[in-house]
Amino acid sequence: MRKMLAAMVSRVLSGVTRKAAGRVLVASCNYSSDAMFEIKKCDLYLLDEGPPLTAVLTREEGLRYYRMMQVVRRMELKADQLYKQKFIRGFCHLCDGQEACCVGLEAGINASDHVITSYRAHGVCYTRGLSVRSILAELTGRRGGCAKGKGGSMHMYAKNFYGGNGIVGAQGQIAEAYNMAALWKLPCIFICENNLYGMGTSVERAAASVDYYRRGHFIPGLRVDGMDILCVREATRFAAEYCRSGKGPILMELQTYRYHGHSMSDPGISYRTREEIQKVRKKSDPIMLLQERMVNSKLASIEELKEIDAEVRKDIDDAAQFATSEPEPPVEELGHHIYHSHPPFEVRGANQWIKFKSVS
Repeated sequence: MRKMLAAMVSRVLSGVTRKAAGRVLVASCNYSSDAMFEIKKCDLYLLDEGPPLTAVLTREEGLRYYRMMQVVRRMELKADQLYKQKFIRGFCHLCDGQEACCVGLEAGINASDHVITSYRAHGVCYTRGLSVRSILAELTGRRGGCAKGKGGSMHMYAKNFYGGNGIVGAQGQIAEAYNMAALWKLPCIFICENNLYGMGTSVERAAASVDYYRRGHFIPGLRVDGMDILCVREATRFAAEYCRSGKGPILMELQTYRYHGHSMSDPGISYRTREEIQKVRKKSDPIMLLQERMVNSKLASIEELKEIDAEVRKDIDDAAQFATSEPEPPVEELGHHIYHSHPPFEVRGANQWIKFKSVS
């Protein structure tokens, strides 16, 4: 059906109609090429001006952002399922609900820029160029994973992406990083993905001041609507231009929301209500907001977006099949890839009689 409709549209656009079974079939495709949208004003700190209040979205960009956010959403839901089926073990922190952050950030920087992140990073792994197959296979500890099945949820890497780790915003290290970046005028964007909750406590109950974009003190800051991909994109472009111009570091707080609990051991409803989560899903879901904008401005149709949804679901299912059928890495490779480039050397195992060889 899809191929037939595509052929029909192609013929109509070239001025040709087609007769089938005695009927004339006519298809029209009156999509807009781009549209301009108003976006929420960012709160500013130590800045005279901020990102623009409008953003232009092309049809091509909109379809790409929509697909990427759907992939991240479906990938995280599949990871949740695989964890409950015991294919994924250990730590696993999901980012569904926060898709506008990772996709918007990537849309605002260059592929050659470097990204370092803490955990809850599966979405960033994907937007940085890793395939869903390699991400899910890493989560399940398989040989086809992006870190050969040895890194898991917190230790995934790609080109110019230095993957997740278990430390999030440790106060001393953050203060030292702010200080050094400001002293040396480093082109660094510090990003706080504020999803409103810590491990099990709301930010209002944990901090006397929740203005995290001001926490850089001597570093300028932005507070951004992290549920709006266009707002995130424009703020990131602004921040990147600020850094590239030699003005030094800048801090961005993305106000977002996570649908899952802190980790797989946290149901996420002991410190917030189900009604609160549903309210965010209904009013502020990043995928829904982009969908409404695209349909209302004729950048896409509901049918077209549903077709993308179906393709994404199939791709995720195929990736999950790979991630559960691919073999685990052999034990003799346990010591491999400790260094990126290094002559082979011996690594001691659990006791002095067990030896492994490390090969880069």
